[in-house]
Amino acid sequence: MRVTTFQELQDVCLKNNKKIYEVMMSSEAESGENTEYHTRLQATQSLLAMQRAIKSGLKSKEPSISGMSGGDCAKLQKHYRKNQSLFTPTLRKIMTYALATSEENVRMGTIVACPTAGSCGIVPSVIISYAQDNKISQDELINALITAGVIGKIVAQKLSLAGAVGGCQAECGVASAMASGALTQMRGGNVIQVINSVGLALKNILGLTCDPVCGLVEIPCIKRNAFLAIHAVTASELAMADIVSVIPTDEVVDAMAQTAQLMSPLLKESAKGGLAKTKTAIELEKGVNG
Repeated sequence: MRVTTFQELQDVCLKNNKKIYEVMMSSEAESGENTEYHTRLQATQSLLAMQRAIKSGLKSKEPSISGMSGGDCAKLQKHYRKNQSLFTPTLRKIMTYALATSEENVRMGTIVACPTAGSCGIVPSVIISYAQDNKISQDELINALITAGVIGKIVAQKLSLAGAVGGCQAECGVASAMASGALTQMRGGNVIQVINSVGLALKNILGLTCDPVCGLVEIPCIKRNAFLAIHAVTASELAMADIVSVIPTDEVVDAMAQTAQLMSPLLKESAKGGLAKTKTAIELEKGVNG
């Protein structure tokens, strides 16, 4: 059983009364790629690595090798200790964990590319924060991570998840969709709500450019992880209210693939356009190269 679209995934889940992660594990086992045990073992190892990255990132103020980033997570933690926020404790945690993980990446720490290194903070920050604040078991977290993987895998059937091919819509955008679907499942959403959350997240991030300053995964990538983690929560919130994506999720993915083709190569990880060629970025590039 090879599922290649979100409609197929939805149909299989409804027909067999199974969750997305259950369909994925059955499919892996039937194809001989992985037993259920090994699928869950791999997800567990990824989850533990994500948790370690957050823990390390929360403690460190060490700058990146370029010196352009590395202290924003500490600033945010200090701000939340001293000031009131419009965000709930869980949303504050999500933002903080997203920065912690992304900064750990630029310090060359161990992270999980989910689906890429540049978007590594989005999925873990969302699912781990929610789990911590809502007494979600490790088994449920693993289930959510497997579901996130299914979402990324289906999108990747039609669109490369590399920023150099699809722009940041294919990195942070897809990570946000993965996080939203996983979160919706953890919140008790049904398969239709999960898939709608994916469509809602993706269609509201179409065209996001990949224009890293100095060609490094720092500016705007780190802060973008925090923004897109909250974006994932927004999509989940809408989906849980049974608000649907009028454009079906598979068609949204098609639109994303077309958008990637139409996007200028200057805005796809080349550091030759957009933010990467602003006056300040050019000066930073001189300093880094010098």
